[in-house]
Amino acid sequence: MDPSNTPTPRPTPPTGWKRLAARLPIGLYRIGLGPLFGRRLLLLIHTGRVSGASRTVVLEVVEADSRSWVVASGFGTVAQWYRNLQHTPKATIQVGRHYHAVTARFLPPEDGGRIMARYAQSHPRLAARLCAYMGLPADGTTTGYRHAGTQIPFVRLECSPYCDRPGCAMPPGKPDADTGRPADRS
Repeated sequence: MDPSNTPTPRPTPPTGWKRLAARLPIGLYRIGLGPLFGRRLLLLIHTGRVSGASRTVVLEVVEADSRSWVVASGFGTVAQWYRNLQHTPKATIQVGRHYHAVTARFLPPEDGGRIMARYAQSHPRLAARLCAYMGLPADGTTTGYRHAGTQIPFVRLECSPYCDRPGCAMPPGKPDADTGRPADRS
């Protein structure tokens, strides 16, 4: 077996006070302070694969355009939000004060490599720390970051087709399984 293709073990998700600290941005979004994060972070509102309940997580935006946002799973494919999106890819995101109905598209490793190389050019220190935290070899070169990116699961959150107007404001709530829109509360 080629040791360069051996999957790198991911760090375990935080517990205790570290988990509370990691989830602090969710509380800030809930009290209306989401705009503090600009377009660097988003709040993902998705459906639990077992419970069917609404779940939330704040993720860093790796790349974005007017109709899609790319996020990465630093804990690999075992992250709960990642597994939930695999089960139910329709979700809602909040970026700043704006809500968008989205569908998750899981990107192949070669796309992840290109995305990570671009991210490292824009954010060299963060990219180096991220790779070190995840135990991924990255020597600081574009090729090194491209290789590291092939080992990170990336997800593109694309605006749903009916969400064709700018800002597509959507109220928070559990997304409907068919449309991705939050369910009516009436």
